[in-house]
Amino acid sequence: MSSLNIQAGGHCFMRDMSFYIHHLKTELRQVSTLEKAESSRRYFPEGFECLGVNAADIKQILKRFQTEYADLNAEQTLELTEAFLKEAKYNEEFLLAFALINKFVKRHYEDTLLARFEYWLEHYADNWSLVDDLCLKSIFNFLMARPHLIESMQHWALSKNPWCRRASCVVWVKFIKRKMGKQTYFLNTALVFKQCNLLLEDKNEFVQKGVGWLLKVTAIEHQAEVIRFIKENINRFTRPTLRYAIEKMDGETRKVMLQLS
Repeated sequence: MSSLNIQAGGHCFMRDMSFYIHHLKTELRQVSTLEKAESSRRYFPEGFECLGVNAADIKQILKRFQTEYADLNAEQTLELTEAFLKEAKYNEEFLLAFALINKFVKRHYEDTLLARFEYWLEHYADNWSLVDDLCLKSIFNFLMARPHLIESMQHWALSKNPWCRRASCVVWVKFIKRKMGKQTYFLNTALVFKQCNLLLEDKNEFVQKGVGWLLKVTAIEHQAEVIRFIKENINRFTRPTLRYAIEKMDGETRKVMLQLS
């Protein structure tokens, strides 16, 4: 187990990484309840391992931890995150590990962190909540400061791991049209349709839902293009994916689109 050098009161001392991991695990267990565990399992009929800790609990634990150990810098926190992920077993432990770096991702780390995110998706994500949390929080904030990387996840759609394939769609849902400072970023719709085309017949239902989600948010800005894509590929759409894709369209349009399948 590696260690971190921490500055405190002008003195440098070593803390084994396990100290922080144990601290975080203990905090999670102290606020876990059977009621919250049962509530979480309702959203995961396929089953998953959870402690029974909700998002508000994790937020408070993170806030206390980062206040108490404010000397941990960006690189040390990334090292802690990776060590925690290797030991994590429960869903909430993975969520907390991901969250540790959120306050640093906009102003710290090299572009190469994107490859680490891909590794985490392929090796640690095992349900839709972990994918969506990582994509919509950590990776989103990372990309907000690095718009030149937004189109760099196309190859995720080719991953052998279904959760990384789902992420290849989810990671773009906030970037169809996104205000960035004084500029507005528009994701190239050709890339959206290329990604969806690659995954439209994916056997994994959560990848399919990711495709539907990406098309749904794209339709808000580019409804005619999405309708054209659906019509051209209607025989490849599953009913649930089609319903996701047209969810935000008006009632009459939805009715017409559903009659195509």
